[in-house]
Amino acid sequence: MSLVADFLRRSSVSWWDVFDILIVTVLIYHALKLIRGTRAMQMAIGSGLVLAVFYASQRFPLRTANWLVRNLLVYGVFAAIVLFQSDIRRALSHLGRASLFRYFARTAEAAETVEEIVTAAGMLAQSRTGAIIAVEREIGLRHYAESGIPLDAAVSYDLLTTIFQPTSPLHDGAVIIQEGRLAAAACFLPLTVNPKLDRDLGTRHRAALGLSEESDAVAVIVSEERGEMSLAFNGRIERRLTAEQLRQRLYALILHKAPAEVSAEPEAGADA
Repeated sequence: MSLVADFLRRSSVSWWDVFDILIVTVLIYHALKLIRGTRAMQMAIGSGLVLAVFYASQRFPLRTANWLVRNLLVYGVFAAIVLFQSDIRRALSHLGRASLFRYFARTAEAAETVEEIVTAAGMLAQSRTGAIIAVEREIGLRHYAESGIPLDAAVSYDLLTTIFQPTSPLHDGAVIIQEGRLAAAACFLPLTVNPKLDRDLGTRHRAALGLSEESDAVAVIVSEERGEMSLAFNGRIERRLTAEQLRQRLYALILHKAPAEVSAEPEAGADA
């Protein structure tokens, strides 16, 4: 309570204080996002418990616990660096690619991803090869990505068409794209229970619709029976799309722009 009272007695809060708090908040958010679902998450939980014991040992007469924790903290930092050096390198490299530092390049990367998806969908439709390509937007698809085979590869039309070939062990399921990367393949998606759905729609369309009902993701479907391209989003489906129509819809849903607007923008790092 004394800390709260001291804060309230302050004469004013400057913009530098607000900026300072925002920086710390962003850093904590990205740190938690990076370690979520990794070994470092368990390490962070264990460190939090150790710090809680250390704080309690200072407030109460727990001398033995305080001595033990103080000695553990001395060597714990070095042990964490040795054990999690690969995770630390990955976190630092990911921080360099964070949205705060690549704001101007994000639109160009997303546009390239859309073009690769449209090209792959067109080639798969011509060969009547079934496929589901789900693109993450605001709501994360980590739960569904973990049900498949992790890839973490660059999005390219040749890789997408190869995955969905009938002879490929990854063709049965959906591909999930996260942050411009092909995160996983052969992923299981929830089937829609909408009773008004057309009876001629198969499992792929029902799975794509089910995903769009539970998240804001966009799913591109290629039918192997009819060789047509469809788009599922927000619990709805648009069928029999041409390549240009699919491109227009993906640009509008993912980039919130038209293809002409993206092509007119200057490239990141270009000379003024």
